[in-house]
Amino acid sequence: MTSKQGLLAISPMIVFLTMYVVVSILVGDFYRMPISVAITSAMIWGIIVHPGGTLSHRIELISKAAGSPNILYMIWIFILAGALATLAKETGSVDATVALTLRWMPPFFLIPGLFIASCLISLSIGTSVGTVVALAPLAVSMAEGCGGNTAYFTAVVLGGAFFGDNLSFISDTTIAATRTQGCSMADKFRANFRIVLPAAIVTLAIYMIWGNNVGVFSEPSNIRYWAVIPYLLVIGLAVAGVNVTVVLTVGIVSSFTIAAISGHDTMTLFGYIGAGIDSMGDLIVITLLAAGMLGLIKAAGGIDYILHNLTRRISSSRGAKGAIALLVGVVNMCTANNTVAIITVGSLARSISEKFDIAPRRTASLLDTCSCIVQCLIPYGAQTLLATSLAGISPASLFPYLYYPWALAATVCVAIMISHKKTA
Repeated sequence: MTSKQGLLAISPMIVFLTMYVVVSILVGDFYRMPISVAITSAMIWGIIVHPGGTLSHRIELISKAAGSPNILYMIWIFILAGALATLAKETGSVDATVALTLRWMPPFFLIPGLFIASCLISLSIGTSVGTVVALAPLAVSMAEGCGGNTAYFTAVVLGGAFFGDNLSFISDTTIAATRTQGCSMADKFRANFRIVLPAAIVTLAIYMIWGNNVGVFSEPSNIRYWAVIPYLLVIGLAVAGVNVTVVLTVGIVSSFTIAAISGHDTMTLFGYIGAGIDSMGDLIVITLLAAGMLGLIKAAGGIDYILHNLTRRISSSRGAKGAIALLVGVVNMCTANNTVAIITVGSLARSISEKFDIAPRRTASLLDTCSCIVQCLIPYGAQTLLATSLAGISPASLFPYLYYPWALAATVCVAIMISHKKTA
């Protein structure tokens, strides 16, 4: 593939980033440029420049990518999450849970406690999506209850969610990274932990300082504390590792049942569920558009072009580690899926690590960590889109407050610079 062909293949991503990021910076407002418009424009451009095939063929490529089982499964999660969030909010479950939490937790520890809870839950269940589903609505209500910044509280949950996604033994990214590199999960965990722990400590310290600025929560007088049962079930089942769709369904059924018993009109409750599903409309559209655009990039050879150009000039062990980190990060930007990114570059990363005598556990750690960093930072990642949709804020609004992924990126850079031997 020539340079011209490669640039054309990845040009939809360039168009998207230019429209969404560059334009937003120029106008000084990330709320002005709708992400759906940027993706649609990029996808139209991709259809125009895609090599070969009829128009129908190009549209078919987009449709197949958007309709993949992984994308449709994610949409089901979005639908159920929207239904639960609205139902729980309108029937008092969220307010009761937040009031109970804020009543017994010291104000200065509210944000650190939320981060720790996100870390522990994600570590237990191995999924950032499940953690966002369980905690994002609570974070939003906590922010409202104490007069805090909604984007800040949401970012706390998102950062903690990727802590566990990166480390958990049952995380799909951990499984993909270890299987592609041929190392044990225990070895990868030990290598990962040395990078993750300093970043988590730094982030927690920042939250401890910020916690002093949290306002005092005024407890409402009409809180019914038995309404916390649906969220206790959701969090308990999530920690137990139950499938996220089952967790959400149980949450919806329990919230509906308790509300009906307490006297809520049945049709009104159905209306809440419907409103929650409808609220996910924009998120679902963006997910389908992004998947279609990224599928077009892959079909045009864009991923192969990136892989080739990032690996052709490696000359040292340190450079090889940097290339692996950059490789999985860039591919993750193009796929918006950290597991897919790891699988895509896994075999190439293994070949690079064998050539430059890099321990498999190190390569697996780099693949998992760097893909999670990028997945947390991109505004079109599923976790970010879900969290901000539940919070009712712009995906870009989280960017200034994502301390954990930035701290993790710094520790990765340090680890690459100071360690270049296989035994390290």
